[in-house]
Amino acid sequence: MKQLRSLPGLKVLIPAAAAIVAAVAPAHAGTMMIGTYPDKLFTIDDTNGAITDRIQLQAGLPTSLRLSNDKAKIYVTTITTSGIVVLDNATRRILNQFSLNTPTTKYRFMGGVPDPTGRWYYTQLIRFDKEPDRYKVSKPLYAVIDLQQKKVARTVEIDPQDDTLGGFRPTFALSPDGKTLYKFGDKVLVIDTATLKVSDRLDLAKPETTGMENVAFGGGVEALQNPNEFVSLFNASDPYVHAKMFGIGRFNLTNRTFDFTPVGPVPTGMAGLEVTPDGKDGYTVVTNGTLGNKRCEFWHFDMATNKVMEKAEFHCRSRFSFGISADGQKLYIHGASYDIEVYDAKTLKYERTWDLGADATMAGLLHLK
Repeated sequence: MKQLRSLPGLKVLIPAAAAIVAAVAPAHAGTMMIGTYPDKLFTIDDTNGAITDRIQLQAGLPTSLRLSNDKAKIYVTTITTSGIVVLDNATRRILNQFSLNTPTTKYRFMGGVPDPTGRWYYTQLIRFDKEPDRYKVSKPLYAVIDLQQKKVARTVEIDPQDDTLGGFRPTFALSPDGKTLYKFGDKVLVIDTATLKVSDRLDLAKPETTGMENVAFGGGVEALQNPNEFVSLFNASDPYVHAKMFGIGRFNLTNRTFDFTPVGPVPTGMAGLEVTPDGKDGYTVVTNGTLGNKRCEFWHFDMATNKVMEKAEFHCRSRFSFGISADGQKLYIHGASYDIEVYDAKTLKYERTWDLGADATMAGLLHLK
């Protein structure tokens, strides 16, 4: 499931003289951003796939992209030097860029979440210290990175009972006031940002409304449209024969209430949930089988009823990410390749392929406005 996670470049400035061009441009005109090997961000016109800018990153290969809740800044993490890059969303200008690695200390982390002030970045990492005869490897740590001083400010060792994701990248969200960090897995871990200590573990195993247990959030946070709510696909199993199901879950980041609706049996793999701007339609990619027997399908959800409306099979790649256009009219298959395949969201049919001329990473796809 994590392999499929996706899990948006250039805001075209339209002078008055170009107003006619804007009038005839497709309704979904917008800009996307993706990461490419070995050290660049591409901005892309989502009307034609044209690359409008190539942004060089001194910190190396981008591995995750995330917008701040107010959409003003873009946060990028890199793997080459364990770096963080902060860009202004309006101008795409790099505001801050640094690497955590030193000659004797290295880190490994991917993803995370910035706090509302933009001063701190919360994540999970492992630290490697070079000693005379070996490297000393830390246990998994919750970490706060100081974006002003450009260093790891605080770390707290993760309780072994909470380290259940193996090597997968955890999904984090912050409460609107920045005082609570949430980590989503088979439980929702409630972490005090002041101490980095887990203050509560919300057991989703026995929600009162559905009789389901062993609930675990899956997919990704790509569909996060509202800073007060985490919306995602999830897996669950019933308490009697433990049949695995998946459905749509919503977690309120302020009052910590949770509700979900089971949809159907768990497939082999499922991408993150992507939702149209009006919140009415949701899409994911479901895969079943492996290797030569692997089959991929788009699934279209009515978000008001949480029901599957349509399915359509499409040509599988061995590894990819799934995304949606800013206006919700197009679906994208991208990542770990040199192109983006474009599908119509209404018909779920293939339209065209955009050649990027560069190998895209699995960092995800952002819409820039």
